[in-house]
Amino acid sequence: MSFGPDSSQPEIPLPPTPQDPHRAFGPVREILDWARTLTSAGLYATLILTFIGQVARVDGLSMEPTLADHDRLVVNKWIYRVSDPRQGDIVMLYYPVDPEKLFVKRVIAREGDEVRIGSGKVYVNGLALDDEFVPAEYRSFDDFGPQVVPQGYYFVMGDHRNGSSDSRHWGPVPKKYIVGKVQLRWWPPSHARVF
Repeated sequence: MSFGPDSSQPEIPLPPTPQDPHRAFGPVREILDWARTLTSAGLYATLILTFIGQVARVDGLSMEPTLADHDRLVVNKWIYRVSDPRQGDIVMLYYPVDPEKLFVKRVIAREGDEVRIGSGKVYVNGLALDDEFVPAEYRSFDDFGPQVVPQGYYFVMGDHRNGSSDSRHWGPVPKKYIVGKVQLRWWPPSHARVF
C-alpha cells in the first residue's frame, strides 16, 4: 500500500500568486502602522490619566507611617465622579492655599460632621476615631474645635498628626478640590499595598 502521490495522475500547476500592490511600499507602510499604533496608545494613555487614574509621588512625611516620602501611588480619579469620599479614604487633593500643588491626606470627616481634637485623640460627632495605626509620637496634643464641616466640604488630616499641614490649619477642603482616591502604592515593591 502506498501513501505517496499517485504517479498516474498528472500534476496540476498552481496559478501564479498576484503581486501584492502594497509590497513595494513595505517599509513606509510598516512605519505608518507603527505610527498609528503609537498614536492610539498615546491617546488611550492620555484619556486614562485624564479621566480614570493618575500616577503620583509622595513628597514629604505628613502621611507617615501609612505612606513614606517618595512612595509611588496610583490615584483613582473616576471613583468620586460616581460616589462621595468616605471617612478614612486617603485622597489626593489640590492644596486650597495654592491649587497648583497637590497633597495627599486622609478624610477625617464629611459635610455636616463635627470635628474635635483633644488629648491626642480625634473625635467625629463625639466618637473617638479608631486610629491605632497612628503611633504615639505622631499624635498631636493640641486642642482643636469643635468645628462643623460645611456642606460640600471635607475635613482632612495627615497621619503624622504633629507634622502635617492640613484642615486644622487651612480649613476644610471643597469636594471639587479632591482629585481622587489613593488606590495603590506600587513603589517600593516591597511595600506595595492596595488601599
